[in-house]
Amino acid sequence: MPATTAVILAAGLGTRMKSAAPKASHKVAGRPMLAHLMDSAAQVFDRIVVVIGPDMPQLEAIAAPHPFVIQHDRLGTAHAALQAVPHFGDGEVAILYADNPLITVETLRALVGRREQGDVGLALVAMRPDDPGKYGRVIGADGFVERIVEWADATPAERAIPLCNAGVLCAPAAAMARWLAAVRNDNSKGEYYLTDVVELARAEGLQVASVEAPFGELRGINSRAELAEAEAVVQQRLRRAAMDAGVTLTAPDTVFLSADTSFAPDVIVGPHVVFGPGVSIESGVEIHAFSHLAGVHVAAGAVIGPYARLRPGTRVGAGAHVGNFVELKNTNLGDGAKANHLSYLGDADIGTRTNVGAGTITCNYDGYLKHRTTIGKGVFVGSDAVLVAPVTVGDGAFIAAGSTITQDVEADAMAFGRARQDSKPGRAAAFRAARAAEKAAKGKV
Repeated sequence: MPATTAVILAAGLGTRMKSAAPKASHKVAGRPMLAHLMDSAAQVFDRIVVVIGPDMPQLEAIAAPHPFVIQHDRLGTAHAALQAVPHFGDGEVAILYADNPLITVETLRALVGRREQGDVGLALVAMRPDDPGKYGRVIGADGFVERIVEWADATPAERAIPLCNAGVLCAPAAAMARWLAAVRNDNSKGEYYLTDVVELARAEGLQVASVEAPFGELRGINSRAELAEAEAVVQQRLRRAAMDAGVTLTAPDTVFLSADTSFAPDVIVGPHVVFGPGVSIESGVEIHAFSHLAGVHVAAGAVIGPYARLRPGTRVGAGAHVGNFVELKNTNLGDGAKANHLSYLGDADIGTRTNVGAGTITCNYDGYLKHRTTIGKGVFVGSDAVLVAPVTVGDGAFIAAGSTITQDVEADAMAFGRARQDSKPGRAAAFRAARAAEKAAKGKV
């Protein structure tokens, strides 16, 4: 069976974004626009080819392992698609846009399926925006397209047509290659427009059909404002999917997810929680308000927050507790372990059932290198302890409150790393009297 190909046009600059980064590299729900579209296309097409501009290493990295071609001269959308012709193969070819990342798998399947029906030579995606604005209008009837007229060239009657062109096309490889090569640039901008393919197909007597899809998934992203609008659309999709999968979001509109956030059923997420990329949550976890997680795995039954921050490389064990104003970075917190208050635990391995007291920190950085702290099982770490890595605390050890630990502590030992307390009777009263006299001598109240 001939292989199908998706050609993704991604050579656009971030001009209207006011950005030095390529437009397709900007992120929606923590994932580049190009990656969103590739993920959807990979579920429908056998092959993906990305067209990028020169000097775009960010997009080369995002496109991998799919092949990419470079449009050295930006001469229009048809010219960009023409660069990918050597990769077309012999099956269906669809032309997609990287700044149109919200198009769904269902719409892509419908597009290919419509092209393969009957004598349809070319299929395109159409939409009905609330504000058609200056979109090109689709002229035709009963799902067939006679032509596409650009807004600037449309009559008042044509401008009143609500059906608009989304720009996405699908045709057999040989026909698409032939039409792209035939597109001319005799227009006001001197560019080769992909929409001219419709006219070329009709000139050959072929039927052109349209597939309608919601504007919400076809909106282009050309500015920061449109990027924010797309983010809102994706967040609503992700929240709905999470709730449909058995997750409780107590205030859904305040929770922000990444495209790859993974939940098991029976997770409870409080208000104002943010999930960065790379988070997976097992069943029975409760995440309280104002917590932030990124690059983290949280095992079943753990309790997180409120106001907790879990940074990349962290694993929270089953039934463990991470409390308010606790930050974990690249740390393994064992099953049933607790760090409930005001602590920083970085580059650490903490054993099961260990209790970390309020104000504890691991000193993991010496100004040049990171070092690990290893704390065994069933350890009690008193409040305001400072563990200077690299250091190891054995199973069952007890770290006294206020201690600075710079040497390994053996199992079941009790470690004190603080100065001996010394009290001077009456010294505080004498100090106050002396300072009060000094202040009075200077005329201060």
